Amino acid sequence: MKAIPVMAAAVLLVTTVACSSNPGPTGGSAGDKKEAPTEISIMSTFFSQEPPGEDNVIIKEIEKRTNTKLKITWVSPNNYADKLNVTLASGDLPDMILADYPQRYPLVKSMSQQGAFWDLTTLYKSYPNLSKFPELTWKNLAFGDGKNYGIPRVRPVYGQTALNVRKDWLDKLGLKEPTTTDELYEVMKAFATKDPDGNGKDDTYGFLGYTDPTGVGKFNVIETAFTKTFGDWKLENGKLTPVIFLPSQKEALMYLNKLYAEKLIPEDFSILKQTQTLDMMKSGKGGLDAVPMDQAWESTAELKKIKPDAYVEPLVSLNGTTITDPGAFGMFMIPKKVPEAKVKKIMEFMDFGASDEGSDLANYGFKDVHFTEQDGFKIPTEQAKKDNVSQQAMGQIFLKYDKYQKAYKAGIPKEFYDRHTKIIDERTKFAVLDPSIGVDSDAWIKYWPEYQKKIIDLKVKMIVGKETPANYDKFVEQLKTDANFNKIIEEMNVSYKKKNG
Repeated sequence: MKAIPVMAAAVLLVTTVACSSNPGPTGGSAGDKKEAPTEISIMSTFFSQEPPGEDNVIIKEIEKRTNTKLKITWVSPNNYADKLNVTLASGDLPDMILADYPQRYPLVKSMSQQGAFWDLTTLYKSYPNLSKFPELTWKNLAFGDGKNYGIPRVRPVYGQTALNVRKDWLDKLGLKEPTTTDELYEVMKAFATKDPDGNGKDDTYGFLGYTDPTGVGKFNVIETAFTKTFGDWKLENGKLTPVIFLPSQKEALMYLNKLYAEKLIPEDFSILKQTQTLDMMKSGKGGLDAVPMDQAWESTAELKKIKPDAYVEPLVSLNGTTITDPGAFGMFMIPKKVPEAKVKKIMEFMDFGASDEGSDLANYGFKDVHFTEQDGFKIPTEQAKKDNVSQQAMGQIFLKYDKYQKAYKAGIPKEFYDRHTKIIDERTKFAVLDPSIGVDSDAWIKYWPEYQKKIIDLKVKMIVGKETPANYDKFVEQLKTDANFNKIIEEMNVSYKKKNG
């Protein structure tokens, strides 16, 4: 038995950061003028094995260069969502708080609309490095009123969550890379039944998927392949339509039920955690997963220690689609209780983090100590591991924009990096974006959480065969006549037209 990750990833990072006025919008080092460090508390997450300690050498150097004092409370991604909701509800907010999926948290939307966070719409344009973030990223993070209430935790639009396959397993079994869901099924079937790892045991899965509180987790790549959209809505004839209404959504669930019935996916997918599926992939228990490119290489690096020809290769598309990212993995919001003068220092601090200097320091550390350079790449040293210097630690707060960021992972050979950049370019031809990004609805805020619970529960029951297709159809028909659900649809479409003209 395995387990399914419930995406309760919400980590509150309480960071006491002090930004001097000298770093300024340009994000340079602190100047000659001596000032007391500005204290800024931050709430965020981490993906390294352990969070950086208060005495972390990189945090200390960032404090020195920005004249800040950081006190960071790192929370595991496995329970970030829960922690975020609790903190927001308490009203006891740090100076900067990460909303990892801002559009999915009704409380984030409602608090923003009520003036609980600073409006950064025009302010960010005064900071050169932050203003280098793609305009699409800022637009996607804006709510229905067109305003930005947070600094993007920027990441590229392409290279994010998509299917990755054990290329060495494909080669061993004489299979080609799947491009359709039919081909994918055949590959998963072979991975689960034909002993691709050669250990003589029936102990491998086709696809390591899981669910989470906001959807069906990594199974969303399957849903997208069927529905040709991403998220809970699809744009049809200029109108947002709930995905639950689409016949293709039901087809996706029936497909997943087939995978479950034939044990091509973990039996306990609904209770697995994200980190568990990553560990399973690294240990050779699965042939496919759905993670960003850099995490796929992380699995490859571990597998190569035992099997030199192992390669978890990112796929370009499935049924002619691939998920497009909003351009940010959430945003850092500044509560309105923070004085305006301090807001500017926080913006200076984050602008430094978006510069080459700040981003490289946070992600790679000191040259010849934490990394060496080869072929233009920064190669991490053992000291980097000891000091917890990586994209998964302070890189979750400080990051510059790079279209091919996800093609790179510390230690990746240039030939694989070049291969990944080409895959990213290919994905642009098949990308689909959640059309509801930045769309607001009071009814959505009020009623959606309860509907969402029912929909996710129904989806999981459909996948494991505890609910019939007939009852699924009955549920959908009830939603179509539900007054509150229709109010959500109406308001979402009004907001969509307002946001998109």
